[in-house]
Amino acid sequence: MSKKIGLHIGGRRFDVDVEEQFAHFLEAEMSKDFNTEGNNDIKVLLQGYVRKTYEIYKQKEKIEEISQKIEEKL
Repeated sequence: MSKKIGLHIGGRRFDVDVEEQFAHFLEAEMSKDFNTEGNNDIKVLLQGYVRKTYEIYKQKEKIEEISQKIEEKL
């Protein structure tokens, strides 16, 4: 089942349909980066994108570190 998630950016509302289970996670994450009750300008959107990309970067670093440790033990 899907759920519609909406966000106002630059005075326009954008809706996306996502799986309901993912929707709960997405809503929680979006509330950390965006004003989910009002408008967000383009700068806020870019800042949120950069924050999430940095989180992915750090996760990949950590995965690589763990992977190397595993390989050393094999």
